[in-house]
Amino acid sequence: MPLLAETIVPFDWQRLLWTADAPPAFLFEVAFRCVAVYLLTLAALRVTGRRGVRQLSLFELSIILALGSAAGDAMFYQDAALTHIVLVFGVVMLLYVVLNRLTERFPRFSDWLEGTPVKLVADGAIVDAALRKQNLTHKELFGELRQLQVEHLGQVRLAYIEATGQVSAFFYEDDEVRPGLSILPEDREKAISLIEKEGAYACTECGKVETLTPRPAHACPVCRCNKWLPARTARRVA
Repeated sequence: MPLLAETIVPFDWQRLLWTADAPPAFLFEVAFRCVAVYLLTLAALRVTGRRGVRQLSLFELSIILALGSAAGDAMFYQDAALTHIVLVFGVVMLLYVVLNRLTERFPRFSDWLEGTPVKLVADGAIVDAALRKQNLTHKELFGELRQLQVEHLGQVRLAYIEATGQVSAFFYEDDEVRPGLSILPEDREKAISLIEKEGAYACTECGKVETLTPRPAHACPVCRCNKWLPARTARRVA
């Protein structure tokens, strides 16, 4: 019994370039559909305003996903009527406007829909519970902070993850920088549990800085982790 109902000829240029149920002239309709849907998309972006071209919130991303399938299908599927696509765009953009007005009027609804800023770093240490709740890893957080020219957590007074997913940070003045956990990848690989020299060490899990004495193992008083790095004290250079 054959696996395929119809034998497929490899590199059949007739099949590759044209479809059996659409004549070559259908390409002109495809071009027209592309222009029409592109103009609809531009109109939709005008409704969302400048927010739509920045980092997207969950709310805005849902709008883009809702329109994406409708826009793509309408460009080349001959059985996708343009009137249906216009209706889809109209309903989705109406929902956007209505929900946007609701978020402006009801702050709690806005918090539920788009989320609220969450504090991830406070006083040079990681808010571990918040980090876990956001399903973020240390690697992801440190990567975001390095893009802000952060070398160690002792330079950071506060850091938040915004509703858009971006990380914003507030820094200590140069004379207020405290010892902190290095977030450089090459340092992270040198974590130790055996303390051979007394000094300031930072917990690799939460960033808590402690003065440790030579001993086989020290448990962090905050998270009970026993991996440490020598605390850094460099000032931030933006």
